Amino acid sequence: MSSQRPHSTGPGKPRRSQYAALALLALIFAVGMPACSRPSDEQQLRAALAEMQEAMEAGKPADFMRHIADDFTGAQGGVDREGLHNVLRGQVLANARIGVSLGPIDVELQDSRATVQVTATFTGGSGRWLPERGAMYRIVSGWRRQSGRWLCVNARWEQLL
Repeated sequence: MSSQRPHSTGPGKPRRSQYAALALLALIFAVGMPACSRPSDEQQLRAALAEMQEAMEAGKPADFMRHIADDFTGAQGGVDREGLHNVLRGQVLANARIGVSLGPIDVELQDSRATVQVTATFTGGSGRWLPERGAMYRIVSGWRRQSGRWLCVNARWEQLL
């Protein structure tokens, strides 16, 4: 029998350098993960628009309204949050199928506020192959970050040719 201490690299006993490497990896992940896991403000705004588009195409105006602030105003003060919800519900009732196509989205950020401009084409009809109605609008909307979420606080829209 040898009087030497057993070597510390046996199974289940990592060396000190392996601990240091694991600690370094843990530090890299701890510092890097928040940056990777949280989308940028612009990405969050674009995701909100995509969710609103999906909600209308699915005929779910209440899901659309999740992105609208309680103090929303639209059409130069002519429409409040409840009025917007009523307009959307009316469109869902009037059309078996609603289509929404968004053009390029321009996002301008100012701290916890943002302005989003987009051209949107809306179609509606009985759900058959061709839509019966359609219109294109330029929409300019104001957003604010509230409790970690972006909410639309105002919007104006004009119909294009």
